[in-house]
Amino acid sequence: MASLFNSGADRAACRAAVLANHLVQPELATGSLLSASNCLHYNPPELSNPASFNPIHLRRILDGHHLEVRDWMFKLMEESPLFCPKRRCEGKVFVAPDYNETKEQQREMTMRRIEFLLNNGVFEGWLTDSSAEATMRMFALKECIGIFDHSLGTKLAVHFILWGSAIKFFGTKIHHDKWLRDTEKYKVLGSFSMTELGHGSNVRGVETIATYDSNKREFIINTPCESAQKYWIGGAANHATHTVVFSQLHINGKNEGVHAFIVQIRDSIGNICPNIRIADCGHKIGLNGVDNGRIWFDNVCVPKENLLNSVADVLPDGQYVSSIKDPDQRFAAFLSPLTAGRVNITAMAVYISKVALAIATRYALSRRAFSVIPNAPEVLLLDYHSHQHRLIPLLAKVCALSCASNFLKTLYIQRTRESNKALHVYSSALKAIATWQNMITLQECREACGGQGLKTENRIGILKGEFDVQSTFEGDNNILMQQVSKALLAECVAVQIKKKHFKGLGLEHMNGPAPVIPPVLTSSTLRSSKFQTDLFSLRERDLLQRFSEEVSRYQAQGESKEKALLLSYQLAEELARAFAERTTLQIFLEAETSVLQAPLKEILGLLRSMYAMTCIDEVASFLRYGSLSVDNAAVVRKEVMALCTDLRPHALAIVSSFGIPDSFLSPIAFDWIEANSWSNLSSE
Repeated sequence: MASLFNSGADRAACRAAVLANHLVQPELATGSLLSASNCLHYNPPELSNPASFNPIHLRRILDGHHLEVRDWMFKLMEESPLFCPKRRCEGKVFVAPDYNETKEQQREMTMRRIEFLLNNGVFEGWLTDSSAEATMRMFALKECIGIFDHSLGTKLAVHFILWGSAIKFFGTKIHHDKWLRDTEKYKVLGSFSMTELGHGSNVRGVETIATYDSNKREFIINTPCESAQKYWIGGAANHATHTVVFSQLHINGKNEGVHAFIVQIRDSIGNICPNIRIADCGHKIGLNGVDNGRIWFDNVCVPKENLLNSVADVLPDGQYVSSIKDPDQRFAAFLSPLTAGRVNITAMAVYISKVALAIATRYALSRRAFSVIPNAPEVLLLDYHSHQHRLIPLLAKVCALSCASNFLKTLYIQRTRESNKALHVYSSALKAIATWQNMITLQECREACGGQGLKTENRIGILKGEFDVQSTFEGDNNILMQQVSKALLAECVAVQIKKKHFKGLGLEHMNGPAPVIPPVLTSSTLRSSKFQTDLFSLRERDLLQRFSEEVSRYQAQGESKEKALLLSYQLAEELARAFAERTTLQIFLEAETSVLQAPLKEILGLLRSMYAMTCIDEVASFLRYGSLSVDNAAVVRKEVMALCTDLRPHALAIVSSFGIPDSFLSPIAFDWIEANSWSNLSSE
């Protein structure tokens, strides 16, 4: 029996023979039976999917504002080598971060891109112009930047929306004059030290201590234990020169609660300041272009004027003063920058869903698989009803949430002291459902693209890791939804006690009689906006009543209000989702109503119906509490299939209306055969 292990000489001879066979190809004999096969060819979906409406008209509704500014921002990034342009698909340019770079390289590239944007005037007015126009322009630019790279968008959000907003909202004129312009010009690099190792969402429980020394007229900031180290602080590990520190304010042995202080953590050349220790949080599943760090303070002295004192102040002699007497309301005021963050995160989640859906839909309109009839051409993915059911309901949801995001931005720029509570409720609810939906969308689109969805260059797979964190950014989604339900319960209790009508938060529908749902549902009824709003309102009304009764029942059994709320968490979660989805449907319907062009109005009606039917089909509470019968729920499911068929011819026009340039999508959204050809290997 021959040995399984050849000698070195034998192996060398074998390798040489194999190489020779590769290098010397035998000529095919004349009359060979081999013949060229019919290869697949890419057919642009535009050739067979004409638009029945003008996508730019739908884009004006979905983007909502600053279309020209967005296009300018996209072009600025496309034309700079800092944004890694690559040519694929017969010379088409694509821009995307290089995720093969190390953590350190990604961080350095993020800072180089920020410098480029700064030098091109992108940040002008982001902090020094408080007008509604400037704020909406900033939102538009940030959304475009975030479409390119989540790390870049997050780094800017920490600097401008967290650090910058803290200076604006918590500070007074002396702070504005000293810090805002320098922050906008990046002479100061800011960060936001709120979360700690031991306390994330529970900000009230942070353990960092700031003690006032009336003799020196300064505050002494300390990290008293390991759980008090500031954790996940964006910008802290490498770049930030300053941070806003949230700590318990101690004066003469009394704790006055959480307050915010400006603390310098590095000098102008990057050296860490005395009595401060900083460590890196390490590699993450995404966002490695952001230098998240940990900070310890060891008797760090800061001058009295570094207390951000618009909410409360300390007089030189140590007397504590505040215009807000209620400690709970005072604490709530210190969380206001997180509202701006939630507005930004909601919009960003929507736009990333748009990126994924544009890629997956275009791929499904050009990629074929299997033949339904023997020897017949293979079928386009999006012509399979199952594939339509995967993507088209997601298109409807992202369009609805896009309108909701615009509503939230408008509410933010028009905010008043009286509307802040409503803004908190809306931003909490919409941030939660938008970020949850974004992860569902990314996963479905990744699977819908098969193996191509795994390639980093095709974006969808890598975006899952990059945006997973949104569910816990600026408040864990589950906790935010509990806050929403508590706010709704408070409204309900106030109405009962004061015997008044509901006013605000869209709850006015509860002032009239409960809607009546027809016992037998037809397609025309299901697509009726009145039926949809009636059903969503009925669910919200019923859940609010059930939640209120359950909390009261627990309290009657001797439980505290806090414990009763905790025990009622299931109803609380269902109520918050009902509020968020009813709000979104209402906003989407208002957008549809404002449209005059018949073709676009028809598409919006189909999308609105698809949004409503999908929510009904996916959420058990409609069935669980009797809003729908089992038979009617089955009719709803069939209507989802019918709407998929009706919307299928418009899928390309809908994703085109997202306004995302080709270069910000991916090669599989276009000629994926050419992009993967041998001749294109050098560009990978």
